Amino acid sequence: MFRLTELIKKLSSASLHRFIHQDFHEVVDRMTIIDAFLFLIVHSIDKLGIWHRLPVFLGLLYLTLRRHLHQEYNLFNVGRSPTGVRYNPADYPYRTADGKYNEPFNEGAGSQGTFFGRNVLPVNQQDKLKKPDPMVVATRLLARKKFIDTGKQFNMIAASWIQFMIHDWVDHMEETEQIELVAPKQVANQCPLKSFRFYKTKEVPTGFWEIKSGALNIRTPWWDGSAIYGSNEKRLHKVRTFKDGKLKISEDGLLLHDQDGTAVSGDVRNSWAGVSILQALFVKEHNAVCDTLKGEYKNLGDEELYRYARLVTSAVIAKVHTIDWTVELLKTDTLLAGMRGNWYGLLGKKFKDTFGHVGGAILGGVVGLKKPENHGVPYSLTEEFVSVYRMHSLLPDYLQLRDISAVPGSHKSPPSTDKIPLPSLIGRGGEKTLSGIGFIKLMVSMGHQASGALEPWNYPMWLRDVVAQDVDGMDRPDHVDLAALEVYRDRERNVARYNEFRRALLMIPISKWEDLTDDQEVIEALHQVYGDEVEELDLLVGLMAEKKIKGFAISETAFIIFLVMATRRLEADRFFTSNFNEETYTKKGFEWVNTTESLKDVLDRHYPEMTAKWMNSASAFSVWDSPPPSPNPIPLLLRVPK
Repeated sequence: MFRLTELIKKLSSASLHRFIHQDFHEVVDRMTIIDAFLFLIVHSIDKLGIWHRLPVFLGLLYLTLRRHLHQEYNLFNVGRSPTGVRYNPADYPYRTADGKYNEPFNEGAGSQGTFFGRNVLPVNQQDKLKKPDPMVVATRLLARKKFIDTGKQFNMIAASWIQFMIHDWVDHMEETEQIELVAPKQVANQCPLKSFRFYKTKEVPTGFWEIKSGALNIRTPWWDGSAIYGSNEKRLHKVRTFKDGKLKISEDGLLLHDQDGTAVSGDVRNSWAGVSILQALFVKEHNAVCDTLKGEYKNLGDEELYRYARLVTSAVIAKVHTIDWTVELLKTDTLLAGMRGNWYGLLGKKFKDTFGHVGGAILGGVVGLKKPENHGVPYSLTEEFVSVYRMHSLLPDYLQLRDISAVPGSHKSPPSTDKIPLPSLIGRGGEKTLSGIGFIKLMVSMGHQASGALEPWNYPMWLRDVVAQDVDGMDRPDHVDLAALEVYRDRERNVARYNEFRRALLMIPISKWEDLTDDQEVIEALHQVYGDEVEELDLLVGLMAEKKIKGFAISETAFIIFLVMATRRLEADRFFTSNFNEETYTKKGFEWVNTTESLKDVLDRHYPEMTAKWMNSASAFSVWDSPPPSPNPIPLLLRVPK
């Protein structure tokens, strides 16, 4: 029987090879027969380049098949999986300070100090760390020439939000040793820094034969709100009041500060005012949950109130990201259906609210599954996930403040006043500036300003000469060129370059620059830096230069990592699956999560007069003077993209 199966598989593979790009023959040979045929369907659609133009229900089918393939072939564990006695999840019906005791069969999975996983096997680039030179790449292909924005699609709150999430999810442990990059002569006059020093990523042996070394994540990769709670007991202790479960917040609705001016919050490294006000907003959200629970359940003490409120607030953050922020980032009907499907399933919110979770992930959604699913790989976020979230081009050169004492203009737009350079809003200095502006004025100003676009030549020049901070929010002595450093980091961490990255994700590679972009000026610049060597193209440059799907603020290549990891953040977490219920969250807390649909709902809860007066858009993440979408009578799943 085994020989017959192998024979069938060989014959099938030989037949499939005729229809499949030669770069995928080897990986298809390793697939099961069923997966090989699923890949053929996906690959055939890819060759036509039409998945995003299919009717919504067919587009969702394509994405479901593709996600399945990535869950099978693009999740790699780094480090040894522990063996031993399984702990009892009932002993930990709450999120721990350091992320332990979430995954039922692996108490350490997703905790602070665990390895970054992989979506693509490491590609050793130690002999190519400076080929081509990162400062040449940054200068000729990334550095901003003229600010390009995203129109009405994405505002500065949206840009701040993703940094808020990064402060929740990922940060690399560093070496104590510094290295230096020096600008080559051909670009030195165009570089704000002629050289700069920075700390290497700490490379740690895994004790495993397949991937021999990796990097450690000093944040907790679970969606556990660690940007406001911290990733360990020490930081958590600093932000709690230890009264009624609450967190520290100032009377003006902003974060409190230490004697040295550093914000008191869960994560303060490399932060700025945009992240700070989101941290403050969700501290208020946490405290409001505490007040509600205390009023409903008189017997709950400080620790219990804190634990329940953290569960609720973390779930609200995850939900806002899933069905609000991501929908604006990927503004198509297919992704609107897909992201709501992740949370509610194809049966939808009304059905789920009435009957609970019915069916599997497709019908009932990932959230509320009977048990967490890690696809046989301990949960972590990945190096490739970090790489596709390099989005500093979203940041403009200045923040345009608005006059909130004025009468609203057309589409609730307030008049402009001062321009604040973005560098004056970062770090401890930024906290001082924010205190002079105030929460409402900054939030309204950010809501009415478009973010930058993820395009070539749109990386802020001020980030090419910026002071980084340590984990305590203190300025480091050295200025860094962040654009060049990000190019270097991907190479240093053995993240595949653009073309190999696409191959590993079962995406058709480019064979010439014209496959990447239609922009002749970009093509000429690529020739200058890389010649005709498309295999040498750095991932960050490729993600910026790649032709975008209509409605997508990011590249399709980056989206594929989102496709698998956005689902994984929910389905691997028992507090979004087996423990997403009234028993774990309390009835009132569970209701709080289920009735919150957007960031606007959170803002309405704490600043109702602000949104009523100044927000015209349907989402808080699109520019606030934009009109809400027109009603569409066609059911979402039956729509056809324009």
